[in-house]
Amino acid sequence: MQNPLKEMVIKRQNGIHCGIPSFCCANKIVIEAILSQALRFGDTSLIEATSNQVNQEGGYMAMTPQDFTDYVYHIADKLGIAREKIYLGGDHMGPLPWMDLPAAEAMERAKVLVTMCVKAGYKKIHLDTSMRLGDDSRTERLSDEVIAERGAILYQACEEAWLEMKKTNPDEMHPVFVIGSEVPVPGGINEEEAEGMALTKPEDFENTLLAYKKKFRELGLESAWEHIIAIVVQPGVEFGDDTIHRYNRSEAAALCNTLKKYPDIVFEGHSTDYQSPVSLKEMVEDGIAIIKVGPALTFALREALFSLSMIEDELIPDPEKRSHFRDVLEAEMVQDPRHWIKYYSGTEDEKAIKRKYSFSDRSRYYMSRPTVENARRKLFENIDTLDIPMSMLKQYMPMQYIKVRDGVLPLKARELVKDNVVTLVEDYNYAVKYNYMISGVFIR
Repeated sequence: MQNPLKEMVIKRQNGIHCGIPSFCCANKIVIEAILSQALRFGDTSLIEATSNQVNQEGGYMAMTPQDFTDYVYHIADKLGIAREKIYLGGDHMGPLPWMDLPAAEAMERAKVLVTMCVKAGYKKIHLDTSMRLGDDSRTERLSDEVIAERGAILYQACEEAWLEMKKTNPDEMHPVFVIGSEVPVPGGINEEEAEGMALTKPEDFENTLLAYKKKFRELGLESAWEHIIAIVVQPGVEFGDDTIHRYNRSEAAALCNTLKKYPDIVFEGHSTDYQSPVSLKEMVEDGIAIIKVGPALTFALREALFSLSMIEDELIPDPEKRSHFRDVLEAEMVQDPRHWIKYYSGTEDEKAIKRKYSFSDRSRYYMSRPTVENARRKLFENIDTLDIPMSMLKQYMPMQYIKVRDGVLPLKARELVKDNVVTLVEDYNYAVKYNYMISGVFIR
């Protein structure tokens, strides 16, 4: 059975404009929003989890790859979405969670992880071996050869897992893979790193391909190229705490023109968060056909939750009855700073602002904490009992106000929050297909 993500590459070879958003998120409300919008338009959805979020040790979501598969499918089943319309992916799959360990030990754990991903039904896997491991040199750049050798080893583990599955299901779909040595760090970078961002050089892109081809050949895996559909590059898009590097197709022209020599692959762009719909569409036109988004999704979630919290403060005079969602989230982040301390710098006041509003949205690591989830649940319960003035809704959630006013969006907390995520999803839908008018999607 042909992997539809492979078919995307074939369509592009035939001159058909197409691409796919890669939604990298494990938040339940965000996934509901993505799948609900896909259901409305009959789309397929690519939903990915990183090795930090989900791995054999649980990750920060306390899920194994099979747990993540069951989790997403459970959401889809409740929404009435066919599982065949969902492709699950693994992002930054490799030794990243164990990078402090010696290379041999970290790679053994990475092999276990990718094997579990394949057996859990992941159909797109990003093999990321770009990071230094515990006994690698701290001063020298990790060579393309070492990165490719480790990536090929992980590919071989995936292939063996697929062949094992094929014994019981001859029609088992083969996963496709993404490689690349110039890979943005998962979860975002700090402001200083964003300012120092550099585009991938065409020769570095080609050197990566050559290194992988050599290692695949040495391991007797020449057929791997049938299943490699993309390479991760830095095309000039990134974001910091409050800055966004917009896509400039002129600056990326040399890199994207080089891709034309390799019609069997496309580019995968990470950190496309916060790009405009027009910029995203240009990226897809230029060969960056897989556009990955992560923090912007949970930023939209947090943004809407904060808006509802402010409405709650306005309409519930008794502080004892409020959820205090913003305060609870802040307290959780201050109590356990490990997920933001390396990313947010400045004075204490400046760091407090970043914990709430930074584009890198490190607050997403805390949304599933019991205290935060309980506050979110209380917030929803309160909002759904309130008679919210339309004028106040317009003040705090102007885009949702329009849809509520026009009778196409219920004035319910969960639906309001999901719709704020949908507005971002629409930017990506606009980018990957023609004749998709984002300004009219709610016209019935």
